[in-house]
Amino acid sequence: MTNLKEMLQPRLHAQSRQFFSLLALTLATVAIGLTMVASASAVDAFKETANAASIFLKQGGYALIGLTAMLIVSNLSMDTLKRFAMLGLFVTMGAQAATVLVGQEINGNRNWLSLGFVGVQPSEFLKLGLIIALSLQLSQLTGYEEDDNPTWKRVWFFSAVSVGMVAVLSKDLGSGIIMVILLMGLYLIAGIKMSQWWTIVIAGLALAVFLVSSSPSRRVRFDAWLNPAAADPMGVNWQFEKGTWALASGGIFGTGLGRSKLKWSWIPEVENDFIFAIIGEELGMIGALLVVALFLALGLVMFNIAKLQTDPFNRNLVVGVMFWIVIQAFINMGVVVGLFPVLGVTLPLVSAGGSSLIASLMAIGVVLAVERDRTANLGRRR
Repeated sequence: MTNLKEMLQPRLHAQSRQFFSLLALTLATVAIGLTMVASASAVDAFKETANAASIFLKQGGYALIGLTAMLIVSNLSMDTLKRFAMLGLFVTMGAQAATVLVGQEINGNRNWLSLGFVGVQPSEFLKLGLIIALSLQLSQLTGYEEDDNPTWKRVWFFSAVSVGMVAVLSKDLGSGIIMVILLMGLYLIAGIKMSQWWTIVIAGLALAVFLVSSSPSRRVRFDAWLNPAAADPMGVNWQFEKGTWALASGGIFGTGLGRSKLKWSWIPEVENDFIFAIIGEELGMIGALLVVALFLALGLVMFNIAKLQTDPFNRNLVVGVMFWIVIQAFINMGVVVGLFPVLGVTLPLVSAGGSSLIASLMAIGVVLAVERDRTANLGRRR
């Protein structure tokens, strides 16, 4: 009971500037997300439940759960994270495997588990499970090829199985791409040979090409992205096209909070994958650039935290979370402005969705725990 009380008790005193910067940026991003979910979801929520605030209230509940989880995780010791690293990976891999057998299919992706009262997307938590477990494995590298080969083989095995379950078996190519990118970042910081790194990159690109070409729906979406001016009788570009309208109509200062026209059933998944379009419409270019700046700042703070770490496990954790949160954010925003085809990935900390928000906040909690551990060790050395 004493350990539980200590875990739940926030220890915010004597923390570093980086700790408080990351905490403040995270809270600001979540606050903007809740505000924009309330606005973007009002029409769809009223149509579904006759309560315009129903989706916002649900998201607010997820935010409370996520912030509580972030607080708890941020107070965990590095020894605790190491002790439960592999168990966490096996649990999240098991949950992802369950989606293949009994999962729900939504928008073509079989990537959801129904718990009766709520749906869970295990791939979001698998990202965090992979980061913690593989950070531990990679921290054990010695620099001697013969000694390190078994470690790399374990890392590649868990990586391949996880990505395969998400991208191939569950058909969630967007989440699979995010997982590959964060894994490539982890491999790079751990000191993989560049020849091996490029081999994996090429293999990943080949797999992506195969998955796109083997799926008629993905192939149509990809062709529509490459040829946006072509005839679109099937309405494949509808979501992107209307998202572009939303961004364009916002101008510099926006139409005003709550005054979006395109959220009136024009954009599917408007409070989820395309919430950035409503940010641009209601808050204008200034609001959109503010969100971009927030994610740039989050990335910069996590990069600075990673540079300060002397323990490879701690550094790997921060790098993995940084690649996940920042790269996914810019892929999501890139989809809205047409830089990438529609991939179905959320804007972390902003989009509606409990699994994404809670998992992202837990990941931020891991980075806060790493920085708190560094500060505590500095204090002991003094």
